[in-house]
Amino acid sequence: MSFFPKISLQREVEEYLTKVFRNNELVAAVGTQEAESKYQSLLSHLSHPPRFTTVRVNTHLASVEQVKKLLFEEIQKQFKGLCVPVLEHPKLQDILLIPVIGPRRDVKQHGSEVIVGAQCGAAVLRGAHVYVPGILSAPRSLKAGDLVSVYSDIEGKCKRGAMEFEGAKVFLGNGMSAVSRRDIFSSAGPLSGMGIRMTEPVYLSPSFDNVLPRHLFLQNLPSVLVSHVVNPQPGERILDMCAAPGGKTTHLATLMHDQGEVIAMDKIASKVRKIEQNAELLQLNCIKAFCYDGTKALSAERREKEQAGPPFSPESFDRILLDAPCSGMGQRPSMAYSLTLKEVTSYQPLQRKLFSVAVKLLKPGGVLVYSTCTITLSENEEQVAWALKTFPCLKLQPQEPHLGEAGMRGAGLALQQLRLLQRFDPAAAALQGMDSNSLQESREEDLILLANKDCIGFFIAKFIKSDSQ
Repeated sequence: MSFFPKISLQREVEEYLTKVFRNNELVAAVGTQEAESKYQSLLSHLSHPPRFTTVRVNTHLASVEQVKKLLFEEIQKQFKGLCVPVLEHPKLQDILLIPVIGPRRDVKQHGSEVIVGAQCGAAVLRGAHVYVPGILSAPRSLKAGDLVSVYSDIEGKCKRGAMEFEGAKVFLGNGMSAVSRRDIFSSAGPLSGMGIRMTEPVYLSPSFDNVLPRHLFLQNLPSVLVSHVVNPQPGERILDMCAAPGGKTTHLATLMHDQGEVIAMDKIASKVRKIEQNAELLQLNCIKAFCYDGTKALSAERREKEQAGPPFSPESFDRILLDAPCSGMGQRPSMAYSLTLKEVTSYQPLQRKLFSVAVKLLKPGGVLVYSTCTITLSENEEQVAWALKTFPCLKLQPQEPHLGEAGMRGAGLALQQLRLLQRFDPAAAALQGMDSNSLQESREEDLILLANKDCIGFFIAKFIKSDSQ
């Protein structure tokens, strides 16, 4: 089942990925046919949304049971009586899972078309409404209250303000316009409010606009898992090196019961403000956010007293999370990937700079967790192989919980080492839809297993530092 076309890649990026997923080590282990089949399946999965919406409960303010009840009531209101369960995860006990209904093939298209950008389109497929800045094209006669069909411009070729668009587009569902065309493309500049309220989306996911904002954080399952793998303890000093927008930062603080210190860094000031806003919203006080380049976070000399902010003395932190800047090729849904090969391959050197600083900032006996939301070997398994060779003080550690697959072959790592890694491959689950009937017939434990597999592409490695550098 493939409702949307496979992800569109620039030719040189597609050639690069083809070599990655047909590498000699992998083909020797599984065979050419299986390697090719899995790769083609991955390309199809990337253009479709995951089959579950994952929300993390802010257990600092409320119990999972309390939030689950409130969320279930909200979903029933949004879905107008359609019975969709809210599931608790047995191994990630601070998340709730909501199955996504779709793709719904019976949604009939209207004659009036609104075109939105690819980023806006991806958000719509995961439950969002359309906000005015995301609208690229609307009919001349559009007025508030009109019923429209919403399409995503998957190649980025629609000009803002166009009255119609004949380029490549995909149908996202139907909605009701909250504004007129004049409001959208006013010479005074685009509005920032609601543009179209989705009434019949192709994929039915709950909207979280102003829904329990202090109690819920919308986060992909592997992104929640990585903080559990870090396993911060009350009273420890933790560093989140590339922290924006703060999902993992606030999760780390919650897991340590807001006791200790979580240092969050990002080099873009507006993103640092977002971390601070999230910490304030979730009422977490142990977070300190700094606008700083992580590659320069190591002080040239050791200070007698711990620095409140960067640069930091060597061996200053008990645990470090390096959720590294990456090519982002695991994000879903993504129908067209715009980065060039030069941009894709530019991340490995930056990741190594950040990693080298992280190793020096970590105390002996400390834990370093490295993660990305991409699918390439060069940013994942190859980085692990490089790290183990470059830093003899580092040892790979088992991860708990372990919900993903083993690492991918191709970087020269031993099978035992690959089993210590977690790679979330969207193609691990069959690409099929979910309707209310199949949902009611499914066992809860089967749905949980499916949620573990059908998520974004993600990678996690955990190291322990045995001695000083």
